[in-house]
Formats: sequence, structure tokens, C-alpha cells
Amino acid sequence: MRGELTAKGKATRSRIVEGAAVVLREKGVASVTLDDVIARTSTSKSQLFHYFPAGKDELLLAVAQFEADRVLEDQQPYLGRLDSWRAWEQWRDVVIERYEAQGDECPLGSLFLQIGRSTPGARALVIELMRRWQENLAVGIRSLQAAGQLPADLDVDARAAALLAAIQGGVSILLSTGRSTHLRAALDLGITDLRRTGSTGP
Repeated sequence: MRGELTAKGKATRSRIVEGAAVVLREKGVASVTLDDVIARTSTSKSQLFHYFPAGKDELLLAVAQFEADRVLEDQQPYLGRLDSWRAWEQWRDVVIERYEAQGDECPLGSLFLQIGRSTPGARALVIELMRRWQENLAVGIRSLQAAGQLPADLDVDARAAALLAAIQGGVSILLSTGRSTHLRAALDLGITDLRRTGSTGP
């Protein structure tokens, strides 16, 4: 699609993407057709190809971006204000609730399997999602440093990276087994270990 979209065009494109995301969650990525999306979103074929001229693969990538954004949005408002240990606990609860509700079906993972995780667009999307997630964790850790609850010489980026890796490991096991035990343990121990590096706080 060429050129900048108007406000109406952006709204239409978003409606198509969000409708496609619902269809993909219901039917599974492999079995969904463009006709399914057209029917769900009340869109004509010409209209769909106006916004996604490369067809299904381009639409799937847009839906993957939508699902990636949801990963972080579902952790709000806590992920954006990790400035107390209570906030970290609330964030932990939200993460566990999200992935337990999702169960062993991951829309984003299914989309990447269909698109090809190594394709440039998909890989860039994953990299950006992980970067944003880790940066939010790092901001939270720095907030605790500023409040004197963590030592100033703590390697913030390494801690944030380790927490994110622990979450991803726990989620991967949940997707394989349907059980959140490892995700719970990863979050609990990660936050407990972080807290032990600092002074006792509220």
C-alpha cells in the first residue's frame, strides 16, 4: 500500500486487522482464508487488497504486529509503572493470568509458524517486541534504584534480560504442557532474587 493513510483509511485497516485476528483465534492460522476475513469484516476483496496488496502474508504480518502489541498492552498498567515491589507483584499476577487464560494456544506463535519466523518482517517484529518488553522492565528496575530500593551499581540491562528470558522459558513450557508451574516459578524467583539485592522496601 502506497502513501499515507487518512484517518478513515487507518480506521478501516485497523478494523480489518482486528477482525482477522478474531477469525485466526477462532479457526487457527492454517485454515483461515481471505474470504473468511472478508466475511467477518464486511470488506470487499478489492478493499482488502487496497490495504494489503501482497495478500494473505501481508495481512498475517499485520495481525502478528497487532498480537505482539497486545502482549504488552495486556500487562498494563502495571508494566508501565514498576516503581514499587507491590507493582511488581501486581504485574506478575497479570502476566500469569494472561498466559493461563491463553493456555497452550499462542496466536502470535502460530502466526510466526505460518509466516516464517526468519522472514525479515517477522524477525524484526519479534526483535522489537522483546526490545520494548525488556526496556519496560529496565525502566521499572531503574525506578527502584532511584527510590533507593536497589543498589546503584546493579546491572539493570542484564537483570531485565534475565527476567524476560525466564518469562519466555516459562511460557514455552506452558505452551508445551498447558501448565503454568514453571512460569510462576520463573517470575517468583526472578522478582525475589531482584528484591534480595536491595534494601528492604515496602
